Amino acid sequence: MPINITEEAIEKIPHSCLIKLQAIYDTLKTAEKKAADLLINDPDFFSSSTIVEAAERAGCSEATLVRLAKKLGFKGYPELKENLINKAKDNPVQLYEGLTEQDTIESITKKIFESSIQALRDTLNILNKENYKKAVECICRANKIVFCGVGDAFPVALAGCQKFTRIGLNAFVSSDFDLQLIYTSLLSPQDVVIAISHSGRTKTIIDVVKYAKSVGAKVIAITNYPISPLSKNSDITLLTASFVDNFNGEVISKRISELCILESLFMNVLWQLKDKLAENLNKCNLAVELNKL
Repeated sequence: MPINITEEAIEKIPHSCLIKLQAIYDTLKTAEKKAADLLINDPDFFSSSTIVEAAERAGCSEATLVRLAKKLGFKGYPELKENLINKAKDNPVQLYEGLTEQDTIESITKKIFESSIQALRDTLNILNKENYKKAVECICRANKIVFCGVGDAFPVALAGCQKFTRIGLNAFVSSDFDLQLIYTSLLSPQDVVIAISHSGRTKTIIDVVKYAKSVGAKVIAITNYPISPLSKNSDITLLTASFVDNFNGEVISKRISELCILESLFMNVLWQLKDKLAENLNKCNLAVELNKL
């Protein structure tokens, strides 16, 4: 089972530790996952308890806690605790790196850029290579591709649809829920829905994905949370790693990571099918030149 990154974990666990947890969780043994789950679900207890108390609460051995700490890059359990105590009070994972009233125009600009750069680096580091490869293969086989996103995720879905349409693939997108369902109803088991939701909890997206599953289509989810309803109802999950202080904050770093995943999928599909698709891209490039002065 994938890691459940809770809102409390985002608020109280230092950024570097949280990213490392998400990266290694699937490789942990059962007892180590119990220790990791305690850290994620109750970071306050974890940082204030002794190793004996933490082991008893997690249902694992003290040695397991030490192994987890080392896998997270610490020398041992005390150093992990110290990291939580010292850094949780001043967690760097804030909305644009802790903007203050003293910030200048230049410093605000820098923090916004750095937030997006960090999200891209973290997303690249946790991207599951096997899932990514499966996503490319599914898209290459698909006769139709439906992109879904609402709110500020819709422009991401639209950008993805435009990319794949430009190389001659049958790609569809709409901000209208009824049209999303209509497009999905016409899919076959060989076709693909690419659903984009940072939280993975957007109701209309979940409804489209469930409907896609009912007609046999493959579902590729692009989300930040691996245990979200979207991830649970998808065949392939591609995770982003954009964590902000405001869980529902509409910040661009969330979307930049999603756009980069779509762009890289597009390039990989084009590369795999270049003999078939290169001419389509050339035709489209010539056509859009008509819109240039």
